[in-house]
Amino acid sequence: MDDAASAQILAGLNDEQRAGVTSDARLLVIRAGAGSGKTRVLTRRIAYGAVTDQLDPRRVLALTFTRKAAGELNHRLRQLGLRESAAAGTFHAIALSQLRQKWAERGETPPTLLDRKVGFVARLVPRVNDRTTPLDLVSEIEWAKARRILPENYAAAARKFDRKPPMEPERVARIYEEYEATKAKRNLMDFDDILILCGRMLQRDRSAAEAFRWSFRHLFVDEFQDVNPLQFALLKVFAGPDPDLCVVGDSRQAIYAWNGADSSYLDDFAEHFPGASSVSLQMNYRSTPEILRCASAVLPTHDTLVPTLPSGPAPTIASHADDQAEARSIARMLRNAHSQRTRWRDMAVLVRTNAQVALLANALSEADVPVAARGEGRLVERPEVLDAIDQMRRLGQPLATSLDDLAARMAQDEEDAALAALDEVDAEDLEAAEDERLEEGSERKQLLQAFIRLGRDHLAVDPNASVQSFVDALKTGSNEFATAGGDRVDVTTFHQAKGLEWDVVHVAGMERGLSPIGHAKTPDAIAEEHRLIYVALTRAKRQLHLHWATERKFGDRVSSRKPSPMLDDIGAAARGQDPRASRSRSAQRAGEARRNLTAKNGGLLKPDQDEDDPVFQALKAWRLSIARANDVPAFVIFNNKTLHAIAHDRPGDKRSLLNVSGVGPAKAEQYGEDVLRLVEENAD
Repeated sequence: MDDAASAQILAGLNDEQRAGVTSDARLLVIRAGAGSGKTRVLTRRIAYGAVTDQLDPRRVLALTFTRKAAGELNHRLRQLGLRESAAAGTFHAIALSQLRQKWAERGETPPTLLDRKVGFVARLVPRVNDRTTPLDLVSEIEWAKARRILPENYAAAARKFDRKPPMEPERVARIYEEYEATKAKRNLMDFDDILILCGRMLQRDRSAAEAFRWSFRHLFVDEFQDVNPLQFALLKVFAGPDPDLCVVGDSRQAIYAWNGADSSYLDDFAEHFPGASSVSLQMNYRSTPEILRCASAVLPTHDTLVPTLPSGPAPTIASHADDQAEARSIARMLRNAHSQRTRWRDMAVLVRTNAQVALLANALSEADVPVAARGEGRLVERPEVLDAIDQMRRLGQPLATSLDDLAARMAQDEEDAALAALDEVDAEDLEAAEDERLEEGSERKQLLQAFIRLGRDHLAVDPNASVQSFVDALKTGSNEFATAGGDRVDVTTFHQAKGLEWDVVHVAGMERGLSPIGHAKTPDAIAEEHRLIYVALTRAKRQLHLHWATERKFGDRVSSRKPSPMLDDIGAAARGQDPRASRSRSAQRAGEARRNLTAKNGGLLKPDQDEDDPVFQALKAWRLSIARANDVPAFVIFNNKTLHAIAHDRPGDKRSLLNVSGVGPAKAEQYGEDVLRLVEENAD
């Protein structure tokens, strides 16, 4: 044991970090809050184990979810003196290397990797309607495979998890089955197959499994809250019957459940690996106390991070007349900060959707703010937009006509979808169906709306523009923004911002329908939206600014907006108040006002007087999701009169709930917990 080397590795660590680094547990879960130094602890644990002879660095494997994260781990390990020893890579990279080795040993021809599934599915499935795209079907197949759901089980699973597939679940299941059969016939594999085939190979080939576990005796997993069932199953195979495993993660930053990730593997680690030890990292070294207080207000049931930085300015919340005013205000604040010697690269603007990235980055660029747009590919590279461009090129019409046609097709699709939705509901539930129709729509729809809007902006400069000249302008024109790098302001989504940090962060679009996103209906989905905002807020180090607009343009339509319900708690925390106490006082004031209004109306509260009440709106959204999950009309759960009564009375416990007209013991027992939570979370 090298005492000097071990002392150097432990230098500068706090007590929590030191416990994570020095623990001799062979099964260890490290729950690491935002900015708590999780990567530092992970890499130093490996280095400390090496210098104290607790592990052989040549037999270490650190698993990550991105190549960038793997590269960062390798870089830090080299800085700690572990050169060309410990291995770090993604689940897919490690699995593929094992498969290639085995195929080479057996002299087998490896399958060809299918990296463009959309075109493959498009050739398999005839287009049945304008709303269903191959991309929609690929998303469903990927979701199913991440959860280890076979084609024959897809329909039941889709209903169980309240999926909204682009067509009947049974039809998606048949397409999924044909997709798998065609791949096998052509000796193709997709990215999920890499994990499936590797796990199957190691389970069937004992010598291969033993060789793997000899080579990689010590396993480490970063961002463990993001693991999905397929990856977890492979990890169990990797670890074998005598595991040596350390995982690091934070369930507060679990934001990929929509894509199959399951943070319960982190939360319940000791159940999956009995005898495991646990260490928590709660000291935050990134953000000011004011920023952490606002972030904690979004997740009040979680432990609060402990700040280590000195106090800074209070976070701000600003409303704007419309999205253009929002962009101008953000640009002005960015320029002011830059004039006070804050580098462009130390500032970021974060948004919920990729469509917002394209529009906001374009607006900031026009306002002379250099921007780097990070996202899942530039707008012009998105499959949804490429499909639209291909169709526009085939028709050969001028850009103006092509954009009008695209907008008309989208409007017709929306109307058809609305009529289909209305056909499926009871007459007494038409109102709830209409609420669903008015949601801002899918990511695909938002991306196409952004494309149309940018196209019309381009026509204002060049009225005779062609489709190709517009596409070229998006790629190379003077108003196009960089994709990364340089001294530029980052414009990116909440998801893409995870793992990054900036001195100054602006969060745009803090409105109902965006934050939380409109299609988040279930309690689990809404909870994930809260975690997503938490991730966004904890990216800020010194300054945090939140923005929302009272009007926002979606394609040709101007939509009136309301502030995100989370802004109440964030605002209270920014003012140094306890959000829970603030909610209680607000609820009391609202209750008094409603009682006064009721008295003025002869003891009756007219339905249209609380139509915009956030509690009533939240209850309606919840009711619709429960009704769909149980395949019953919404009024069977609670009728509108009962929802109005709950919103009016604001019950705070089950006894008060039972006093509400229309709520009996059975429904109070079945739905009471959800209803009381929604009242508490949305009371203003």
